[in-house]
Amino acid sequence: MSIKTHPVFPNLHLVEHPLIAHKMALLRDRATATKTFKELVHEITLFLAYEVTKDLPTTTKTIHTPLESYKATVMSGKKPVILPILRAGIGMVEGFLQLMPSARVGHIGLYRDEATLTPHRYYFKIPAASEDRQFFVCDPMLATGGSACIAIDELKARNIQRIVFICLVAAPEGVKQMLEHHPDVDVFTAALDRQLSDKGYILPGLGDAGDRLFGTR
Repeated sequence: MSIKTHPVFPNLHLVEHPLIAHKMALLRDRATATKTFKELVHEITLFLAYEVTKDLPTTTKTIHTPLESYKATVMSGKKPVILPILRAGIGMVEGFLQLMPSARVGHIGLYRDEATLTPHRYYFKIPAASEDRQFFVCDPMLATGGSACIAIDELKARNIQRIVFICLVAAPEGVKQMLEHHPDVDVFTAALDRQLSDKGYILPGLGDAGDRLFGTR
């Protein structure tokens, strides 16, 4: 697995691996059934979560093996928070929890005005005293970037600074929006697609991730 920083967008990090590429091809296919789509989102998220958690703080702790005492490396500090953007971001949560079962899970609900493409918040809940926690904001699609920026605005308004955004597919327009509004937030993705359609869908994309995850297409 390798990570490439985009030459134009220094905030964008593309996670590359043959298995990711293969699973992304299946994810994009309109013939892929809902059950398989959910499984693919989970599997691809596992790859991304593995990479974005590599810099979590650690400390040493003495443990006792069956043979002797040993100074082992363990995670330190407050438990990180996974923050899915509802509703599609829910599909990425279990991929993180499989690696970090003790992580906390917050939620932010955003809906997009279909006429203006402007996102609006209707729900927000995170653990108390989260200022020192690492946050992983999740949404399968980074399209216009509006929802991602609002989610990060909400976190920064609460003095939270350790934020990473993770998506499966990004559009250049959304990455640019993130770079302009939150240049300190790294974006990790499995694919950077060509552009947005006039209705705000990523091209070639994979359709509406929420509809495909929950069978409402």
